[in-house]
Amino acid sequence: MMKDNKFNELFEDLNFDIEEPDQGHKERFFRKLEQASATPEKEQKIRRLWAPVISIAASLALVFFLLGEYMSPLNAANNDLASISPEMKQTQQFYTGLITRELNALNEEIGPETETIINDALEQMKKLEMNYAHLEKDLIDSGRDDRVIHAMIQNFQQRIDLLNNVLTQIEEIKSLKNQSHENNII
Repeated sequence: MMKDNKFNELFEDLNFDIEEPDQGHKERFFRKLEQASATPEKEQKIRRLWAPVISIAASLALVFFLLGEYMSPLNAANNDLASISPEMKQTQQFYTGLITRELNALNEEIGPETETIINDALEQMKKLEMNYAHLEKDLIDSGRDDRVIHAMIQNFQQRIDLLNNVLTQIEEIKSLKNQSHENNII
């Protein structure tokens, strides 16, 4: 409350309304007002000409945006390694062919002694395939970043290494089984 009194006291003695407007002020004001009201007619004509053009451009931009959003899931199927370049297509075909052969070899080895290790390997393969699906999405989002491409190739290599390790373990199991069987015969 004290501050309000000091503030009022400060401006109490000052009289700000001491100047009178120049002669003809009213006429100049009305002339400027008329000029200002006349220019919007010109501007309105220009706006009337450009309004349809701007609205059409905005509509087209919206349509392109929506089409791009709609089409991106369709393009997602084409955003794997094969879609990047012919070399990457060959790389993907090489790895997928090798993985298919290894899986076929693994399926031929299914037996009572190897069933657990094979099922375990197939579960790990599912995890690696899910990781690859995430990498495909990352490839789309990143604009085909080299790091994502490298991670995709590493994923293929991890799957092949996994299958090779399992096949090696199966061979060791078969070898141990044959050795124990031979020792039992003697």
